[in-house]
Amino acid sequence: MAVWIQAQQLQGDALHQMQSLYGQHFPIEVRHYLSQWLESQLWDVIDLENPQEEFKAKRLLDSLIQELQNKAEHQVGEDGFLLKIKLGHYASQLKSTYDRCPLELVRCIKHILYTEQRLVREASNSSSPVGGMMDSMSQKYQQINQVFEELRLLTQDTENDLRKLQHNQEYFIIQYQESLRIQAQLTSLATLPPADRQLREPTLLSKRATVEAWLTREANTLQKYRLDLAEKHQKSLQLLRKQQTIILDDELIHWKRRQQLAGNGGPPEGGLDILQSWCEKLAETIWQNRQQIRRAEHLRQQLPIPGPIEELLNDLNSTITDIISALVTSTFIIEKQPPQVLKTQTKFVATVRLLVGGKLNVHMNPPQVKATIISEQQAKAFPLITDIYCLSGIGEILNNNCVMEYHQATGTLSANFRNMSLKRIKRSDRRGAESVTEEKFTILFESQFSVGGNELVFQVKTLSLPVVVIVHGSQDNNATATVLWDNAFAEPGRVPFIVPDKVLWPQLCEALNMKYKAEVQSNRGLSEENLVFLAQKAFSSSSINPDDYRGMTMTWSQFNRESLPGRNFTFWQWFDGVMELTKKHLKPHWNDGAILGFVNKQQAQDMLMSKPNGTFLLRFSDSEIGGITIAWVAENPNKPGERMVWNLMPYTAKDFSIRSLADRISDLNHLLFLYPDRPKDEVFSKYYTPPLSKAVDGYVKPQIKQVVPESDSMLDADGDFDLDDTMDVARHVEELLRRPMESQWSGQQS
Repeated sequence: MAVWIQAQQLQGDALHQMQSLYGQHFPIEVRHYLSQWLESQLWDVIDLENPQEEFKAKRLLDSLIQELQNKAEHQVGEDGFLLKIKLGHYASQLKSTYDRCPLELVRCIKHILYTEQRLVREASNSSSPVGGMMDSMSQKYQQINQVFEELRLLTQDTENDLRKLQHNQEYFIIQYQESLRIQAQLTSLATLPPADRQLREPTLLSKRATVEAWLTREANTLQKYRLDLAEKHQKSLQLLRKQQTIILDDELIHWKRRQQLAGNGGPPEGGLDILQSWCEKLAETIWQNRQQIRRAEHLRQQLPIPGPIEELLNDLNSTITDIISALVTSTFIIEKQPPQVLKTQTKFVATVRLLVGGKLNVHMNPPQVKATIISEQQAKAFPLITDIYCLSGIGEILNNNCVMEYHQATGTLSANFRNMSLKRIKRSDRRGAESVTEEKFTILFESQFSVGGNELVFQVKTLSLPVVVIVHGSQDNNATATVLWDNAFAEPGRVPFIVPDKVLWPQLCEALNMKYKAEVQSNRGLSEENLVFLAQKAFSSSSINPDDYRGMTMTWSQFNRESLPGRNFTFWQWFDGVMELTKKHLKPHWNDGAILGFVNKQQAQDMLMSKPNGTFLLRFSDSEIGGITIAWVAENPNKPGERMVWNLMPYTAKDFSIRSLADRISDLNHLLFLYPDRPKDEVFSKYYTPPLSKAVDGYVKPQIKQVVPESDSMLDADGDFDLDDTMDVARHVEELLRRPMESQWSGQQS
């Protein structure tokens, strides 16, 4: 069903959010009348960060305007006449708005379509098994919106009270001026004859007494109005602070945590649209209350009346300044994190965003953001850092300055660092067994700007997630381990970048499963049996009971410092090798369930011995990083009537670059059934390489095939085949095929 049809069925807050997407920048009528056309265009193929894509965006803009004009021309009748004029106006308006910046139109429409899809998805999920969670989220959002409504009413109430106070004070001043005029008249009576003075004085004295009595009463009333207003502002600020705490300390922190887990392959952290709308409402309400408090202070200065109001207003002004400072500094965030494994001399990107920038008009004088890499030790002093220039000795980032840009269509203010590169890094002295791939750095982003006509000046800073700096691709494996452990087990509000040295095995399983599914890009994660296999490997245990491992802990050293018993690699290095091999060469077979993978040699033997000859399975090698082997059951040639399990030496990525797994299985005729009983062609035939074409110009193309020797000369005591010799032949043929034809002939002739 078209998204627009579903979007029109939204209700409540979701409908309000959808409606707020539209305005002069993109009228909702255009969305309605061109819904099918808009949803059929390939908006996502346009790279908004690439200026060279502007011609594609311009073409889409022209097409959009043409579609609008065509739609307008086909309107008939009385109602059609008005719609024709309106659509024609929108066509002119969009051309005027986006003709010079067509990429902004694409950004705007992508934002609208993405948000509508999310709102529709969230609405439909409320009736799914995760509906309970969605209901609780909706309830939380509803509570937040209810508080905003309460704040709006409170702010409106204090605005009315402030106007009433101002009106009463102005009238008080008029009456006070009247009392001064009466006093001046009484003073002037001294120059009059006694008879005239006695005639006029009683009336003036009576007037003065009446006015002074009224002034006394009104002064007390004004003082009460001021105190009442201050108390209402106190209530508003308490509610504001509470609401801000929920949004910044709960919702924004949760978003940052989701962003961190996304670095391990967790689900996307989600957009910032709702958070930004909340933060903008906070900024707007805070600013309105701040202006009211300043006006109340101005009224007090205009008419000082002794009492506690001066101290109250000072406290209110201090509190509201603290609240807005906390909001501004907390909403300066990293929307797109730099890569957490950062290779020197390699281009990388990052995006920093100020969630309240548009509402506070920061873009009217666009601030500049600077990025600097700092050490973990310097990050520990992060709140105290006042001058990032003193940190320049740690490393040098090229293209590390960027001006924040305001995108009117989405209302976002952000700095997109598109071409940064770490030129050099200075490492600290390492502790004990710590390697360079365990050393953590972070990128500090800093900016300064003012709001309210230089009324308030803010210095904002934020730290990226920890990054591990490498200089060679061979360090990527161990650096990824450091990042994985940090992302998975970092505590909220920690001192940078402290993580526990040991974690419960189920916690690590969750992190490994998340990483595996993301790397392999599969919905098939690690089963309980797979995790038991990993536990056996990690703890050198033979237990097959998952409960035996639930209370066990694994240290960082066990994870990626100490080699596995009898091996020259760590637990993580072995696991990462499996992920890499599966991701690059085995993904479809893993998704099909054709690879058991996490099975040791003894388990494979026990499983296969109960099956017919020719039954085989695929398991990851215990002895080699990034290897997979085939085990199958067949007759023992040395003992007639006896069966045994045979094992091929492990294949690696290098082998699969020559011939795929499916083709290798096809080559081996003695492999008949994939465990437990599936004919191999039923499972693998769709992945076989098609037969070579017929001879062309008299030449026949050579073909590489895998062969297992018939004799037992290449069989070791455990029934393992070493195919190194046969694969050397295959590789030699491969090299011959790559040589230029001339050199082959010249070699033969010589």
